[in-house]
Amino acid sequence: QVQLVESGGGLVQAGGSLRLSCAASGRTFRVYAMGWFRQAPGKEREFVAAVSWNGGSISYADSMKGRFTISRDNAKNTVYLQMNSMPPEDTAVYYCAWTPSQSATAWRAPKVYGYWGKGTLVTVSS
Repeated sequence: QVQLVESGGGLVQAGGSLRLSCAASGRTFRVYAMGWFRQAPGKEREFVAAVSWNGGSISYADSMKGRFTISRDNAKNTVYLQMNSMPPEDTAVYYCAWTPSQSATAWRAPKVYGYWGKGTLVTVSS
């Protein structure tokens, strides 16, 4: 079992920044990849970013490259998502997820993730 708890969401003005955190407990955190997804109202869940167990491999959705940064601190069992220059279109519930897959090409698919957090709401006002 893996428990994931996101935090850091909230209301931010367009152009602003937020840093999300995801605290993990349960199985050994440091040996597994972690990802972030988001789901806007009326839309499907979409891949945001993922990071390998040691941070050596990172993948981003094309629309997030250059604005979002994923990182992890294995000593704290926590993965982060720094979001900058946020437009209103970034408004969504953001989820972190755990995957045993070490394939960066597979990380974009929700189906490879075995555990999910409950999400944290991010609202970007115009």
